[in-house]
Amino acid sequence: MILLSVLLLMSQATGARLECGERPIFEGGAQYSRIIGGMEAEVGEFPWLVSIQARNNHFCGGTIMNEWWIVTAAHCLSSEELFPGDLSVVMGTNNLNSQSLEIKMVTSIVLHKDFARLTMDNDIALLLLDSPITFNGLKEPICVPRHFSLSAWHECWVAGWGQTQTDDENSMKAELMKVPMIIKDWEECLKEFPKLTRNMLCAGYKNESYDACQGDSGGPLVCTKGSGKKWYQLGIISWGRSCGKKNIPGIYTLLENYNFWVKKVSELEGRPFNAEKMRAPSKQKPRHSQASESPKPGSPRFWLLLCLLSYKLS
Repeated sequence: MILLSVLLLMSQATGARLECGERPIFEGGAQYSRIIGGMEAEVGEFPWLVSIQARNNHFCGGTIMNEWWIVTAAHCLSSEELFPGDLSVVMGTNNLNSQSLEIKMVTSIVLHKDFARLTMDNDIALLLLDSPITFNGLKEPICVPRHFSLSAWHECWVAGWGQTQTDDENSMKAELMKVPMIIKDWEECLKEFPKLTRNMLCAGYKNESYDACQGDSGGPLVCTKGSGKKWYQLGIISWGRSCGKKNIPGIYTLLENYNFWVKKVSELEGRPFNAEKMRAPSKQKPRHSQASESPKPGSPRFWLLLCLLSYKLS
């Protein structure tokens, strides 16, 4: 707990950052699993993942794109009876039963105008929050890749609070669960799913029943290249034939096909999203006082921070 608190304080001390796809809390701490098979997510492992809720009940996942915008699946929000005021977004936690949850309200729901429920094509939507997110290690934006290539990705995962058993609605977990994924060849997937479009991709896990299920929809398929230090969202959990059916992949909205749409929508809503700005820090040195800089381990300020933290916790 002390280590987590120190990492959070150090993250907050840096102020708003431009980097995306990073996991400072997860990478900075010990990594272990409390569940056989390693299926429970660690603290800070998916800091871009949020729970989308209606009347305090989780029903879909989403991803932090920047301080104002959440991306999710259109089919989660296509009901005519669902309005922005009905929604809340829970972030910065793995446990939806936590006593202290950070919750943001929603001011705008934007579904892709060409979303087709019958084919699930263009299954993408955006939520505009009522106030900006302050990134702190438990809440971080994801990166969006510009050029999709199967061979570029070293490791992929999906995570969510959805059902862990196919036909049991009561199997949804308050704790965030994760499963590894492998991106499948599109042409091979087309043989299994004839209504597949070029706005979709397939992912599963060879000889395993790993999959996303009800309640996971709208969450991200995230992948990393060789180093594993920066993560990118390739897909949005969309649809499939059956949860966890062995050797049957799930279908995801191919996010890179919608970069232009996201840019246009965010501009029209008055909160422009700039993917290039989120991808890398500015080359110019930020203007801030020395007091706002993160203390380096071993420095006098670092030990002072530890002492102050110990005092507060005692």
